[in-house]
Amino acid sequence: MFEKIKILLVFCSLNRIFVGKFINRHIKMRKYLMAAIVLLGMASCSEKKFHVEGNITNAKDSMLYFENVGLENINVLDSVKLGDDGAFAFAQPQNEAPEFYRLRIADQIINVSIDSTETVTIKAQYPQMATQYEVSGSDDCAKIKELTLKQIDLQNRAIAISQNDALSIDESNDSILKMISDYKQDVKNNYILKEPNRSYSYFALFQAIGNMLIFNPRSNKDDIKVFAAVATSWDTYHPNSERGANLHNIAIEGMKNVRITEANAAKRIDVSKISTTGLIDIALYDNKGQLRHLTDLKGKVVLLDFHLFGLENSPERILLLRELYNKYQAQGLEIYQVALDADEHFWKQQTAALPWICVRDPQGMDSETLITYNIQGLPEYFLITRDNSLYKRSGQVKDIEAEIKSLL
Repeated sequence: MFEKIKILLVFCSLNRIFVGKFINRHIKMRKYLMAAIVLLGMASCSEKKFHVEGNITNAKDSMLYFENVGLENINVLDSVKLGDDGAFAFAQPQNEAPEFYRLRIADQIINVSIDSTETVTIKAQYPQMATQYEVSGSDDCAKIKELTLKQIDLQNRAIAISQNDALSIDESNDSILKMISDYKQDVKNNYILKEPNRSYSYFALFQAIGNMLIFNPRSNKDDIKVFAAVATSWDTYHPNSERGANLHNIAIEGMKNVRITEANAAKRIDVSKISTTGLIDIALYDNKGQLRHLTDLKGKVVLLDFHLFGLENSPERILLLRELYNKYQAQGLEIYQVALDADEHFWKQQTAALPWICVRDPQGMDSETLITYNIQGLPEYFLITRDNSLYKRSGQVKDIEAEIKSLL
């Protein structure tokens, strides 16, 4: 960067010598050329920029990348090979609204937000730069650091619980979901709703644990309200910003999904229509394009699972099902999973590696199957005996693993 500036200054000096000689030879044009040079100089000097600078020690000869985290892509804006002291300095044109960037060495990342022409200073030590760094010059960046450390702690605690052999699968799942719920309340009340117009509040909306967004804008009514609050605030403080418009689109789509779900939940049928001694067949295409009949699984104990892969707890639920399947599939357990996701491509991506039967109902949340099985909310499951009879639904099951073992 400094070399580029030096070259530019030399280039400008040479130009001034050349222009001076040219003006001496063309005295009549002097007035106009000088005016043009002054205007060009003012234009180049008046460009407003922000700066991100500092030191990352213990990283000699490492490539430090400065990247823009856009709505769709992450783009490298600049880079530098670090020296002995790890010093770096990046500058980019000012944005009209807050924007997000990151410093990266390999897989170690520091997230920053830039508002206007501020200078953000970061000091860190590799290879712990993602968690052990100091930031100054920006309150938003300091808050982003706090949120990042909180999210890492949440993920570590969730991993510890999932690896605790003293807990059953259900106990582990319940503990993790409770922990996530507490985290959401803390971040919502103490960060997002406290200053929804700030960029750290926007950052908090898109935190994730594993591949799951902590705040679910697709189907969680309370979380959608949080997205909407930030969207409204950004409209006020950052009008016409692309990120504000994106938040609005996400919130509107989530509200639409909730209305559809609530409309379907209002439908009622007589529970007696679901026989406990027989089975209503389901025939849908799986993720490999093969038509699969539920009744073809006679002779196996079947877990009939109705699922939305877009739900916030989908990864934990899939993990639970995978553990059950791995333990009992050889003894005669089969899973017949009905997905209600509207996006077929998304569904195929999510199910490509699943070992059990996963079909998709193209009717989505308007599926007649949901009405037939009297399903009021998702996810939902049923246990089916080897003779093709409905045994129990989720509300009647206290320990799913024990119930499956009793049927095998």
